[in-house]
Amino acid sequence: MMRKIESRHMGAGDHGWLKSKFHFSFAEYFNPNNMHFGVLRVVNDDLVQSGTGFDLHPHRDMEIISYVVNGKLTHGDSMGNQGTITRGHVQYMSAGTGVFHSERNGGQETLRFLQIWILPDRKGYEPTYGDYRFEWKDRHNQWLHMVSGPEGNAPIQIHQDCNLYAVDLEAGLTIDFLVSEGRQAYLVQIEGASTISGLALADRDAMEIEEEQVVIHADQTSHILVIEMKNQI
Repeated sequence: MMRKIESRHMGAGDHGWLKSKFHFSFAEYFNPNNMHFGVLRVVNDDLVQSGTGFDLHPHRDMEIISYVVNGKLTHGDSMGNQGTITRGHVQYMSAGTGVFHSERNGGQETLRFLQIWILPDRKGYEPTYGDYRFEWKDRHNQWLHMVSGPEGNAPIQIHQDCNLYAVDLEAGLTIDFLVSEGRQAYLVQIEGASTISGLALADRDAMEIEEEQVVIHADQTSHILVIEMKNQI
């Protein structure tokens, strides 16, 4: 099963300093028929103006992953962590029993990042934070496995049976992705354009995939993220 989701049909928010595409019901976009995809609760495609950002605010019982597309993302939290990541880097936070954090753009250019929330396998974990500065070349024309569950072997491990992969595929090339029996995946066409098993995706479009192997052809150089998980539709 495959279902294409066009960017123009997603939720949207515009606060001047922040412009967002909401893949699932969030903030001012409320859609009771689009609350989540399995354990994937939030994918927000955020554009944050220079010198602005999300001030200190609380979270709990959520696995939160930030994937930077362009610009600089600076993190701070009540655990004493601070750090700045750039294009292709990932930060992750298990909010657990509760944590306050801020996410700001201290750079000169507009920050674009994907804010991803995944439901944990249980509540009440001790809050944790980390980041990982992946090399861009490690996703060039191949899948880069960035995040896995606790039984996986990715550099980042979260409290859920869920995997995140990225690829930067040159125009004209093809790559496969297998979603095995009992599994599902959410694909985001971050940049570029591709044809996925006959369906054309433009930048910022998405696709739901269930128990199927898809063939991705890069019509333009394509930067793609896949969030793969146990089938819980």
